[in-house]
This record gives sequence, structure tokens and C-alpha cells, in this order.
Amino acid sequence: MKVEDIKPYGKEGAKAQQVEEMFDSIAPAYDFMNRAMTLGIDRWWRRVAVKMVKRHKPRRILDVATGTGDFAIDLQRNIKPERVVGIDLSQGMLEVARKKIASRGLDKHITVEQADCLALPFRDGEFDAVTVAFGVRNFEHLLQGYEQMHRVLSPGGMLCVIELSTPRNRVIRWLYDLYTLHIIPWMGALKSHDSSAYRYLPQSIAAVPQGEDMLAIMRKAGFDNCKVKRLTLGTCSIYKAIKCE
Repeated sequence: MKVEDIKPYGKEGAKAQQVEEMFDSIAPAYDFMNRAMTLGIDRWWRRVAVKMVKRHKPRRILDVATGTGDFAIDLQRNIKPERVVGIDLSQGMLEVARKKIASRGLDKHITVEQADCLALPFRDGEFDAVTVAFGVRNFEHLLQGYEQMHRVLSPGGMLCVIELSTPRNRVIRWLYDLYTLHIIPWMGALKSHDSSAYRYLPQSIAAVPQGEDMLAIMRKAGFDNCKVKRLTLGTCSIYKAIKCE
């Protein structure tokens, strides 16, 4: 099954609408669950990605599926670009992001707004870098999302995508499946009271294109120099691509 066909609540209707509903539901518990699910390693994954982005010295960064704003904050603090814009479908997640950004005194440097990644409300070539952390598997149409991100990038601009992935080693994969298919949904139901959201998580990770399959979609969207870096026994992949000048 394609990742676009996997929906958080499994009901009829657009995936984007269900994704928005799901993240509105779990927004208050999202940061806690993110740390718990990854044992805090997600912070290191983002640091690795920030270093990749920093090498390109972007002045304007768009963070797609910004969620509660962690990656946008990391980008601003470490790169200090002129502008960071975060977009997300979920107002619930954006409310958490705004409070977090303001509490760190970064509200003059980071703005967040509700928008759909399939119809980005920005000009062609408006950003020097586009980032997505743990969000592309939630896109209703993956190729269209990449095409939109390619459109708003300036020539020579870079795309950086962090996404969860499945380990290749059989023993690690068995432990991974036990954790993601059983323990995470239980923890999610306990903390967020939305078990469907955390059953959706392992299903969407298993279905999202990985490695060369993901790079092929990026190339189809117009990107060049597409590469992948696998981290933490293959449980996370960081994809990097460039828009041709």
C-alpha cells in the first residue's frame, strides 16, 4: 500500500484532513511522545541535519510540517538566517510552536502559519533552503509536495528531509517492530488518549518510500544531487537534494 493511502483514522475522505485532525488531537502530548518514542535521539538527528543545511549558508529557510517548531528553532539558533518560516496543517501544533518560539525570544526571527504543503503560498524561488522533519510520510501526494518545495526554492537551493525508516538488519527489525507496533501505540493511548495516531505512525513509516525509492521521487520532482544518510541502525534517514542553477 502506498503511504498516501494510509490515513490516521482509516475513514473516507482526504488524508490531509485526517492528518490535521490527528495532530490537533495529539498536539499537547506531541513533544513528550516524540522524546519518549525516540529515546531523545531525535535531537541528535536534527543536529546532524542542521549541520548539512548550515554548509549552504541559507538566508531564507522554509520549514514544512514544522509541527511544534523544534526544527525551526534549531535552524534559527545554529544558522541565524535572515528569516525562518514554518508551515503546518495543524493549528493545534502551531499554537504550541508559537508559545515555544516566543518563550525563547525568537518570535522576531521565526514566523509560523497554517498552510498546505501541496499548495505552498510563496513565490517561486523565495527560499534558499527547505526542510521537513518527520513530515513527508503525512503528505497526501508525495510527488506534488516535492514539486511545490522545488518551486519555492531558489536556484542552487537545498532540500533537507529527515524521516523515520525501517532497519534492514533482521534482528534489529524484529526489535523495532515490537517497539513500534506494540509499545508505542500503548504509550500513545496512555499519554495522548488517541491510540489511532500511534498505530498510524508505524504503518506510515513502513509504507513511505525509503532510500533509493525516495531519491527517485525527488529526482522526478526536478531535484539534482540527491543523497541519503542513514542513522541509528537505519531507524532514521536524512535526504539531501539540490535545485539546479
